[in-house]
Amino acid sequence: MSDLLNRIEKPSDLRSIPDEALPDLCAEIRNRILSVVSANGGHLGGPLGVVELTVALLRTFDLDRDRIIWDVGHQCYTHKILTGRNESFDTIRSYGGISGFPRPSESKYDHFGVGHSSTSISAAFGQAVARDLKGGDYDVVAVIGDGALTGGLAYEGLNNAGASGRDIIVVLNDNSMSISQNVGAVASYLTDLLTDDTYNKVKASIWELTGKLRGGDNLRKMISNLDGHVKGFLVPGIIFEKLGFRYFGPVDGHDTDSLLKVFGQIKKLSGPRLVHVVTKKGKGYAPAENDCLHLHGVSGFDKATGKSAANKRKSYTDVFGETMVRLADSDESVVAVTPAMLAGSGLVAMKEKYPDRVFDVGIAEGHAGTFSAGLAASGLKPVFAVYSTFLQRAFDQMIHDIALQKLPVLVCIDRGGLVGEDGPTHHGSFDLSYLRMIPNLTICAPRNGSELAAMMTQATENLSDPVAIRYPRGVIPEDEIDFSYRIDWGSWEILRNGTKVVFLAVGSMVERAVSAAEILGRESIEVGVVNCRFVKPMDEQCLISILGDYDTIVTVEENSLIGGFGDGVLDCLNRRNLLQNKRFHSLGLPDRFVEHGSMNELLRNLKLSPEDLADTVRGFVQTKKATGRRPRISSRKAVDSSKRSEVELKIKEL
Repeated sequence: MSDLLNRIEKPSDLRSIPDEALPDLCAEIRNRILSVVSANGGHLGGPLGVVELTVALLRTFDLDRDRIIWDVGHQCYTHKILTGRNESFDTIRSYGGISGFPRPSESKYDHFGVGHSSTSISAAFGQAVARDLKGGDYDVVAVIGDGALTGGLAYEGLNNAGASGRDIIVVLNDNSMSISQNVGAVASYLTDLLTDDTYNKVKASIWELTGKLRGGDNLRKMISNLDGHVKGFLVPGIIFEKLGFRYFGPVDGHDTDSLLKVFGQIKKLSGPRLVHVVTKKGKGYAPAENDCLHLHGVSGFDKATGKSAANKRKSYTDVFGETMVRLADSDESVVAVTPAMLAGSGLVAMKEKYPDRVFDVGIAEGHAGTFSAGLAASGLKPVFAVYSTFLQRAFDQMIHDIALQKLPVLVCIDRGGLVGEDGPTHHGSFDLSYLRMIPNLTICAPRNGSELAAMMTQATENLSDPVAIRYPRGVIPEDEIDFSYRIDWGSWEILRNGTKVVFLAVGSMVERAVSAAEILGRESIEVGVVNCRFVKPMDEQCLISILGDYDTIVTVEENSLIGGFGDGVLDCLNRRNLLQNKRFHSLGLPDRFVEHGSMNELLRNLKLSPEDLADTVRGFVQTKKATGRRPRISSRKAVDSSKRSEVELKIKEL
């Protein structure tokens, strides 16, 4: 096979590749994606499915002036390879390497940043309007697919853009994850007809002529109705026509000749246009074609077989899934809701056993939240399973539809905290901050799998108000799950006593705090560790009871420091005037978006690894030895007063 890929340093170089050589180029690109993703991990099925589509788009449109906006963002791998990042593609999703999603700061050819979904049409329409207002003359193309058309935002964008009449092109990549129609001879013929120069010139002439005739309005209406009826009968895109788009398709998304012909003709037209392209997810790699769900997003795997190395240890997601089946077994009112994350959230087993009690609502987090509220209002016990980063899209529903009405919805938040290689669009950095402000909501963060199972079980047994349980991506720290374990609801747990410094740790940071304390213990520095498993309401009695034993309080969380658990602790202590002569320090995620990389690399960079936590405490101890006096509060200004006797009085008051 010729080495065509190395001849392309920028998108315009594609035009030097002969048409007959494009299939070979696509094969090279697929092999490049497969080799890198099998080694690094990443998204596989989606990127493999859009190789020909991307080649055709970048060959038709001039990316030095035209704009292409991708949606869902992980479809962009071929785009990255063909826009000057082939040499650096080996670094994708690696610490310091290129992102797995479009990022304008990385390349001028990434015209809009995206990690979630259903945003492309709205973003493209905004850019099209800006172009018109500034007197520009270039094409704006939104490429939407891989399930993104199940999101309501996509239809909001279609409705607005279609009604505007402005020049915008939407490419619907239909890989059976959104809508799916057969590619038939009639549909292909009709698309050829509708994009043909002669057809469009004749249509324009007839339209102009009827406007000059008496009764022309009625003639135009009749022609439009006839045109619509024919399309509605032969073409699956009448909904887009009704929204104001001229519909073309379906087109075979793996036939470069057809794609180039259609895009070439579409480019000459004006107004809102939608091209329906049918692709196969995982195209060209049999394991991904046969199991696109498993090979949608992967860690490293054997390229020959498509199989990943088996992880013998259970993840928090595994524990969630197993607990859901147990809960469903014992209580028929327990149901599950997930926004297009059936496998990712761990609900496959429950779906197989109780298919009528698991609802995958598509990429529609807001709908999932209100749908869950409706289920709860009618006497069921809904468990809303969602990734932290995607729950952000249902913030209003959490407030208005769930918490305000005190509806008993259990929200299970996977991927709370850092998620590693997927980077800033997928880190669950903010959930504790944006959930803490919501009244009527209990927020829990288990430190291991047994606590997660216990929280889920106890919450559903006594669910009367909304509860959110936040847990991280990754494996649980213990070897076996104790499904009979129960916790004292609302309580913190003292895991280790110390003398001068105490870690108040949340969720994933508890085990790291314990490890840091063990490191320091070998140096005769005794540090306390408290498992602060209830973030709201917090266990104020436990907090106040330990305050008199320590000079330094260190809160540790895998969440934004702004508005997070540490802020809650500080607020509580300030309100009770309990911080005189105490050092208070918050550790967590900084006020910036954290880049992608392995978990160990990110934790070290953010000074949140056990070794870094130990270093922080050493600094406190050395500071005190050097100054010979108690250090001041290091995080934020606190209100004065309080001695040990006052602390004891507060405990009695509680």
